[in-house]
Amino acid sequence: QNKTNALLLLLSLDYRALNQFRDMIICTMPDSWPLLDYADYGCYCGMGGSGTPVDELDRCCEVHDQCYTDAMQHSECWPILDNPYTEFYDFRCDEPNRAITCGSGNDECEMFICECDRKAAECFARSPWNPENEHLPSDRCN
Repeated sequence: QNKTNALLLLLSLDYRALNQFRDMIICTMPDSWPLLDYADYGCYCGMGGSGTPVDELDRCCEVHDQCYTDAMQHSECWPILDNPYTEFYDFRCDEPNRAITCGSGNDECEMFICECDRKAAECFARSPWNPENEHLPSDRCN
């Protein structure tokens, strides 16, 4: 029972933290559907990633994946507690300008992760989405 509750808590934290990233993407692209548009795109958007990015948007995801890897090695980020997939941070969305600012009250680790997400959301906004790169077969990403 305790393991189940711990897993449910972790999954809910994971969802809520990823919700922040989703909200950043919506800030830069109000008409987007991040969970649908980027869940299975190219070789890097979605779970995991390998091979060569297929386009500029996929490259945004590769850079974001690497940023999260770097966050897990960051000297101010505690393993498990400061996991980029579960870490909460403060940010503001300037809706008229579609601009994101990470909050000055974030600690060093939160700021690092917030910046990973901010840069990715801005990269998505300036990169075209190509339908032919959605749901790629895995052999295209070796």
